[in-house]
Amino acid sequence: MTYAFIGIYNRAVPTLTVRSDVFAAIAEPRRREIIDLLARTGAQTVGAIVGALRLPQPVVSKHLGVLRGVGLVNVVKDGRQRIYSLEAEQLRGVHEWVSAYERLWTHQLDRIKHRAERAAADRPHDQASPPDR
Repeated sequence: MTYAFIGIYNRAVPTLTVRSDVFAAIAEPRRREIIDLLARTGAQTVGAIVGALRLPQPVVSKHLGVLRGVGLVNVVKDGRQRIYSLEAEQLRGVHEWVSAYERLWTHQLDRIKHRAERAAADRPHDQASPPDR
């Protein structure tokens, strides 16, 4: 067993390094909120992100640091301000991985649709819809 400041862990189980893994970085909901905001609005200062998301500035800065570490955001200094913009190309790997599973949920939706259509066709016409009053 190996001990670490975060507790006991097993060396056989690989640990995720958020700073190098886009998947781990976007697993955190607040980081996804930042990504969504930058995608909708374009480049923003830290102050604008803080105001839009109503999160404390240190929290936003921490999450921006993680997103920057995996290449999801870019920062440009403008005087004393830092302006962050989304590097959406870095999400391509996530999109490609998830796209491989799209057929599974599309298939499920098709099955639900077919079942509903069969149930509607099997229902007697007088029960198909209530009369208008």
